[in-house]
Amino acid sequence: MFAQVEGDRGIAAVASTTDISIGGIDVNVTGKDSEDARENGWQLAQRLGWEKLGGPKISDSQLSSMVSAIVIEHEQIGPRRYIARLGVVFDRTRAGAMLGAGGPQAHSAPMLTIPVLKSGGTYTVYEVRNAWQRAWAEYQAGASAIDYVRPSGAGSDSLLINYGQVGRRSRIWWRNVLDSFGAADVLVPIAELERQWPGGPVKGTFTARYGPDNTFLESFSLTAANEQQVPAMLTQAIQRFDQIYTGALGRGLLQPDPTLRADRLQLNPTVAALIAAERNAQSAEAAAAAAAATVGDETATEAPPTTAPSQAPPPVAAGSYVVQFNTPTAAAMDAALAAVRATPGVRAAGISSTAIGGVSVMRVTYSGDLSALAAALRARGWNVAQNAGGLGISK
Repeated sequence: MFAQVEGDRGIAAVASTTDISIGGIDVNVTGKDSEDARENGWQLAQRLGWEKLGGPKISDSQLSSMVSAIVIEHEQIGPRRYIARLGVVFDRTRAGAMLGAGGPQAHSAPMLTIPVLKSGGTYTVYEVRNAWQRAWAEYQAGASAIDYVRPSGAGSDSLLINYGQVGRRSRIWWRNVLDSFGAADVLVPIAELERQWPGGPVKGTFTARYGPDNTFLESFSLTAANEQQVPAMLTQAIQRFDQIYTGALGRGLLQPDPTLRADRLQLNPTVAALIAAERNAQSAEAAAAAAAATVGDETATEAPPTTAPSQAPPPVAAGSYVVQFNTPTAAAMDAALAAVRATPGVRAAGISSTAIGGVSVMRVTYSGDLSALAAALRARGWNVAQNAGGLGISK
C-alpha cells in the first residue's frame, strides 16, 4: 500500500479559462535568420488559427492584440527555417465580439473524470504517470459545457480511483468516492493503444462511458503515424470526447444518476424484507400490550386510583461510536451498513473508512452508551467484540 501511495506520481490539471484555443496548426516558413523564421511562423499560425475560427479579415496588429499565448506542440529550428506544430490561444473577451459569441450556455453538473488507458494489455488510471492522464490534465476545459472534475492522481487517488472502480455498482461506494471530489456523477473516457510494430503506426480505439453503471455512449478510432504523434492523437481524441459528452448533455443523458442520492437509495430486497418483518413484529407487540392494558382497566375496582404526577422519562443521550466490520465485497458492505441502520436506537450510520477485502469502519450515532449498542447488535444476530475504542462486529 505504501508503494502505491509514495513516489513521484500525479499530474495537476491546468487552471481552466474561457479563452479560445486552436491547436494542431502546422507551419513551415523561412526567414533571414532563425529568430526571424520563428517570428514568421508564429504570425502565420495566428492567421491560420483565426481562419479556422471563421473570423473576419483584420490586420496583423489587430490579430496580435487578441492572441493570449502561442502553444508549441513541436518545433524544429534551422538557420533560416522554422518547422513546427503550434497552438494559438485567443482572448475570448476581445475575440468574442468579432466571432459572434453566443449567449448563456447550459453546463453539466460536476462530473468526476476517470481516464482509463489500456496499453500492453494493462489497464491503468493513476497507478503510474501516462500520456492519457497527461492529455486530460493539460486539456483546457474552460469553454466546455461539461464541468470536468480531474483528480491529480497523487497521494491516495491511485488507491481510491482505479480501473476496478469503474466496474463497481455499489451506490454507497460511489457516493463516498464522488463526495471526496465534490462531484455529482462520473465520466469514463477509455483509450486503448495498439502499436502495430516498434516505431510504426499506433492505433487508438476510444470509448466514451458514463455513470455508475458504466453505460456505453460512443466509440471511435484514430491512428498516429508513429510514437511521436501519439500526444497529438490523444489531444484530438479529447476534443472528440468533449463533443460526445456535450451532445449527450444536450440529449439529457448526463443528468446525475438519481440512485446516487441518499434519499433514493434502494436496499437489498432481502434486507428490506427483514426490516419490514421486524417492524411488523414490533407493531404486533405494541397492539398486544395495548389490548392487555384495556382489559386491566375494565377489571379494576371502582375506587378512585391514586396516581403520582406523571413525569416524562429523562432523554437518553446519543453517542457516536466506531464500529469495525469485515467487507469481503462491496455488496457485503452495503448489507452491513443497512442492517446496522435498521437496528433499534440507531439514529445514523455512515462509512468513515472503506477497505474492500479487509476491515472497513463505520461511525454509528446511537441513543445510549456503547454497551447498549453492543447488546442491540447482538440481538440482531451480530457477533460483537467490545473494547474501549469501539466495537467489532461479524456474522
